[in-house]
Amino acid sequence: MQLVSAPLASSDASLPEIAVPVERLTLAKRLWRGVAADGAEFGFELSGPLKDGDVVAQTASARYVIRQLPEPVLEIPLDLAPSGAAGIGWAIGNLHMELAAEPMRLLAPDDPAVRQLLERLKVSYRPTTAVFRPGRFSRGTQQPVHDLGPSHRH
Repeated sequence: MQLVSAPLASSDASLPEIAVPVERLTLAKRLWRGVAADGAEFGFELSGPLKDGDVVAQTASARYVIRQLPEPVLEIPLDLAPSGAAGIGWAIGNLHMELAAEPMRLLAPDDPAVRQLLERLKVSYRPTTAVFRPGRFSRGTQQPVHDLGPSHRH
């Protein structure tokens, strides 16, 4: 087993990627173990959490990349006025639930309380699976995504 204390500062992007699949809640931890798609085992003793896309190891023939697993979420299409989207975001946040905004949709955890809220507000949604990165907000297709960071978590 290889011990990882931080992502690699640089890696060779031309090497093939071997995924180290990880659940979102595990990524928030500092001590955990993971197994890559090829069976390689890793122990993580981190000073800060990793994120999807971090390269944690490299050999002469491949690089090992953290890949966050998709999870059940509720997708809310953004085919409404910006004030409506803001109101939905406020209501979900008022439940102390996390939220992510993409250019064409909001994502929230697939939780009974969120479903009940959306149904009460008569907001259309659909259950799906996606890589959920709460606290990330896109202001449009041509602008960068902003992360509110860990200080903004509930």
